Amino acid sequence: MNLKFLLPTFRNRYRFVQACLEKYALLAQGKPSVSKALNLGTGEGDYDRMLAAYCQQLVGCDVNEDDLNCARTVNADVPNVAYEKNDALNLIYPDGAFDLVVSCEVIEHVGEPRRMLAEIYRVLRPGGRLVMTFPSRGFPFTYDPVNYVWLRLRKPHQREYAIAQGAYAFGHTYLIDRREFLQWADEQGFEVVEQRGLSHYLVGLLEMYHTGLLQRLLKRNAYNSTDVQTPTLAIQPRSSRPPRLAALTDAILWLDRALFGWSRASVGVGVVLRKPHPPAPEFS
Repeated sequence: MNLKFLLPTFRNRYRFVQACLEKYALLAQGKPSVSKALNLGTGEGDYDRMLAAYCQQLVGCDVNEDDLNCARTVNADVPNVAYEKNDALNLIYPDGAFDLVVSCEVIEHVGEPRRMLAEIYRVLRPGGRLVMTFPSRGFPFTYDPVNYVWLRLRKPHQREYAIAQGAYAFGHTYLIDRREFLQWADEQGFEVVEQRGLSHYLVGLLEMYHTGLLQRLLKRNAYNSTDVQTPTLAIQPRSSRPPRLAALTDAILWLDRALFGWSRASVGVGVVLRKPHPPAPEFS
């Protein structure tokens, strides 16, 4: 059982990715229609059991060897997934190696988001898709009131964040603006298939500050970095399977969408991008 699935923000990201795979990578005659997929920033392997059901071969990569060891353990019974250490800014894979790339809550950590998108574009085949989530700079007031106010009062030359908690926990030193991300994607040549906000005012209120504190206390790689950090009470998931209580989390997500789905303020953002096919040659 993986208790992360009880956190609404995590559960919402997972469900977004799953819905995208059902929509864009449907099984063909009972077999996966995606030949080879990459989970870029696989972490502790939370998504990989689900991702592996939609592709013939899944590669999970990360810069943190401790996280990769955890992923290998919790998904040891998944036959079509392989793990390897790799850097999102310098991927070792050849051009056009993957039909699908999934990357959840990674681009805000790499320091050079444009370069990461360029690498993903390179390793995707023409027609391939990128499914990505990232934390939003336009988060709701209820999620992090201190940094919400600070971002609106600070002077241009001042640091982006006030405290490393709330929206700026989890090793975040910067958040992603939706419009800026679309500009980066356009610069690389991606087509935008869809973009949506993930988790609004209710979820923000329910996760205000305590999730970042819990991660700092309990998660081995609390800051999502290359180093192995071991807090006093460090734990790792023993499974990548959602617990039955995740149904209660799903009910919270439904209520959050019903009440606040109209708002552009969101804790996170989910996007689907496509690498277009090159134009057909013109014959005279």
